[in-house]
Amino acid sequence: MKLAIAQINCVLGDLTANAAKILRYAEEARLAGVQLLLTPELSLCGYPPEDLLLRDGFLAACQAALSELASQIHGVTVIVGHPHEVDGRRYNAASVLRDRQVAATYHKHFLPNYSVFDEERYFDCGSAPLVFELAGIRFGINICEDVWRPEAARQARDAGAQVLLVLNASPYAVNKQASRYDALRQRVSETGLSVVYANLVGGQDELVFDGASFAMDNAGKLTAQSGVFAEELSLLEMSCDAPAGKLTVLPDRDAGVYRALCLGLQDYIGKNGFPGVLLGLSGGIDSALTLAIAVDALGKDRVHAVMMPSPYTAQISLDDAREMVNILGVQYDEFSIEPILQDYLTTLRASFSGRAEDTTEENLQARIRGNLLMALSNKLGSLVLTTGNKSEMSVGYATLYGDMAGGFSVLKDVSKMRVYRLARYRNTQSYAIPERIITRPPSAELRHDQLDQDNLPPYEVLDAIMECYVEKNLSIPDIVAQGFSDADVRRVVRLIRGSEYKRRQSAVGVRITERGYGKDWRYPITVRYQDGY
Repeated sequence: MKLAIAQINCVLGDLTANAAKILRYAEEARLAGVQLLLTPELSLCGYPPEDLLLRDGFLAACQAALSELASQIHGVTVIVGHPHEVDGRRYNAASVLRDRQVAATYHKHFLPNYSVFDEERYFDCGSAPLVFELAGIRFGINICEDVWRPEAARQARDAGAQVLLVLNASPYAVNKQASRYDALRQRVSETGLSVVYANLVGGQDELVFDGASFAMDNAGKLTAQSGVFAEELSLLEMSCDAPAGKLTVLPDRDAGVYRALCLGLQDYIGKNGFPGVLLGLSGGIDSALTLAIAVDALGKDRVHAVMMPSPYTAQISLDDAREMVNILGVQYDEFSIEPILQDYLTTLRASFSGRAEDTTEENLQARIRGNLLMALSNKLGSLVLTTGNKSEMSVGYATLYGDMAGGFSVLKDVSKMRVYRLARYRNTQSYAIPERIITRPPSAELRHDQLDQDNLPPYEVLDAIMECYVEKNLSIPDIVAQGFSDADVRRVVRLIRGSEYKRRQSAVGVRITERGYGKDWRYPITVRYQDGY
């Protein structure tokens, strides 16, 4: 028999469009001779629906959409993910649609309640397996978290399943695919079942779903691999209970991260109906990489770059910014903020009297730029992209209501050293970022002869400590034990903890690590505890 994976990009809450897409894929699969089509987790409503699930009207609309979709399915069996309410209890469910009706429904057994997941807030746990037969083969169903533990897959096997169908909404993170392979191979080893794994694709707020759906035989050998960051109908043939299909080569780490950032931005802009984006171009590497990603994600005609030099802006920054916008062909404005800065300083002169210049004057420049960008956004309707990276957001090296002003942060979860790697990767595809932007020392250019490392440890050190503390959750003594100086570790951790109030006011941004500053980082602002002291 033939089966297929519908690796689709759903719009959260657009039940009509999602159902229509599932129906189109079902018809395409039927015409290709497919008998069984598998869709991702909660594909009918999109993932994660969060507190929409607490609204009775949303659940009723999902049920009505499922019934309407089922009435149109014929000639192919379709497994659809959806929320399901029974006797006042809500479930993360998957239904078997065949012969214009809902033939059976499975309820997810294990609910993730860690990292970016809050499913225990919304759903009850199922307990019964679901096995159905098609073309002489018995298929069991699991949903995402179910296969990260042994019990649900074993239940399916004990109920007679020969092949395990797994619906997933598994967000992208660096090295996530290897973890998925490991988990599924463990389930295959325990049960002897072959596996078909369908994953969601697309951006949803800070999350990006990479797709990368796959199949394994009952020995754990990869027998089919879909592509990443794009919708796809993957056709598989069943042979001796083992699904097999095309084996797509997945991109390497830098290419994968770059594509994740592009898709996250593309879907945030597209799904929220913005006509385009604005960003402040500084001549530095962060804004340069953000500009390149914006053009690749949206096209040059939807990107508007603005250069706002101050008295401290180097000529090479102007030259490099002009070169880049000429290479990429985006709309470009350039205007000096010096007259506005002088007006601000004149207005504040009496209040500042007797006090030396400090970061106040630096922050004024950033806030003037933020105001100008937001004015352009109000007038033109385009969304302002902030250009700060994860290293800066960690230690608070950013100005509230200045360079933090904007609606979306492409590099929010991208460390400074990874910014450099991604810039070099982008230039291997075609020349976009002037080489001098990549090689010159980073500077905020808010005072004369300023360099980032006047105020921060070298980024190689900062990023490594940040990864240990933020992403691996290590304590100060544990980080010091890895060879970092006690002074550097304490300094970086102190800056991270002291910058929480800024991060709470920062724009949402694409998550590409296992722990970003979003749904999976929940630290108090007002707190006196600090480990390691």
